[in-house]
Amino acid sequence: MKRRFHQLDVFSAVPMKGNPLAVVHAAQGLDEATMTAFARWTSLSETTFLLPPGDPAADYRVRIFTPGGELPFAGHPTLGSCWAWLAAGGVPRQPGVVVQECGVGLVRLRRCGARLAFAAPPLRRSGPLDEPRLQRIAAGLGLARADIVQHQWVDNGPGWCAVMLRTAAQVLAVRPDMAALRGLKLGLVGAQPAGHARQFEVRAFVPDMGVPEDPVTGSLNAGLAQWLIGAGLAPPAYVAGQGAALGRDGHVYIEQQGRTVWVGGDVAACIEGEVEL
Repeated sequence: MKRRFHQLDVFSAVPMKGNPLAVVHAAQGLDEATMTAFARWTSLSETTFLLPPGDPAADYRVRIFTPGGELPFAGHPTLGSCWAWLAAGGVPRQPGVVVQECGVGLVRLRRCGARLAFAAPPLRRSGPLDEPRLQRIAAGLGLARADIVQHQWVDNGPGWCAVMLRTAAQVLAVRPDMAALRGLKLGLVGAQPAGHARQFEVRAFVPDMGVPEDPVTGSLNAGLAQWLIGAGLAPPAYVAGQGAALGRDGHVYIEQQGRTVWVGGDVAACIEGEVEL
C-alpha cells in the first residue's frame, strides 16, 4: 500500500545541515515489525509514523523508531512530525496549539514565527550522576574526571544523562570511544565565549541506537534546558548549537515562559512523495 512520505531536515532552515527525519503518513495497519524494518532501512536517527489519536485531547498520534527500536519521546521527530502533519492538511483542535500523543503522553507544540516549538515534557529522572558512572564517562570521552564540571540526569523518556565540560571548544574536540560508552545515552554541553551567536555547544552519543552520534537532539536539549536554567547555569532564553562535529549546523532555540520550557527549531523539506509499505 502506498502512503504519503516526507523526509525533512529538523533544527535547520537549510537542507542537509540539521537532523534528518523520515515521516510516514496514515500509518494505520502497519505492525511494529514493519515500522521497525522501515526505520532500519532509512538508517536515519529516527523515523516516525503518524496515526489517528487515541486520546480525545490530541490532534494526532506518533510512533517514533530508531534503527535500534522504538522511543517514547524524541524532540526532532516531534517538531518534524508536527510540520509534516500540518503540511498534509492537519488542522489543530485548538487554534495556535497542536497536541501530539506519543509514548510519554501529550506534548504541546506552537508556532514561533517560522519555527515550531514543543513544550519540554517533565523529567522522569533528575539529580547528579554517581561517581562510577562519571569515571566511566570521562574514560570513554578521553578526558580527565576533573574536566567534567557539572553533571545531571536529564531523562525525559529516552534515558539521557549529561555532563558539562569547561568550554564549547572542549566539547567539539572530544573523540569518544563508542564501545566504552555502550549502554549510555550521553549528552555533552559546554559554554561558548561571551558574544558568540550561540550560548552553548551540545553533542549527543547513543552508541546502542544504530546512530552513534545524533546530529541535533531535541529531547536532550529539552532536558538540558530544564537542568541548566533551573540550576542558574543558563539564562531563561538561549540558543544551543549542535552538529558541528558531524558537518551540520543545527540551532536549538530555548525559551522559558513561566514553568514551561519551549524547545524550538526550523524544519526544511527535502523529499516528498509516496512509500510502498
